[in-house]
Amino acid sequence: MAKTRYRGEQGTATLFVLGLCVAVLFIGGLSVDFWRLIAARRSLAAMADAAATAGANGLDEASLRAGGKDLDPNLAHDLAADSLVDAEANVRIATSTIDATIQSVDVVLTQRVNFTFLSLLSDDDGLVVRVSARAAPQRIG
Repeated sequence: MAKTRYRGEQGTATLFVLGLCVAVLFIGGLSVDFWRLIAARRSLAAMADAAATAGANGLDEASLRAGGKDLDPNLAHDLAADSLVDAEANVRIATSTIDATIQSVDVVLTQRVNFTFLSLLSDDDGLVVRVSARAAPQRIG
């Protein structure tokens, strides 16, 4: 009687569970790669914001004494670059561009994020993450 009950199910559940395991591993691999992209973008954005803010502290003394809020472009560039050098120990930056004018500091950072799982499925090694930040001095009060 027990043999007739399972006659039509010859490994169907095993194939279903195996397919489900492959799908879960695939989705897990995708989530790891996309999480790496999100984490890289987040850390680059924090670095770019910090560098732009540091550069915005490079006020021109003559303008400040006259009541203005102009930046010294060379000082602003140096302050932003120093901030990036300090933060670059934790995150590797592919390219960095700092553009300082008398009104604002613009910082653009890029980083290549290599894939782990998606590199098995495609020819690409990864994606380039690009972030930018702008800071300008403001008068309070």
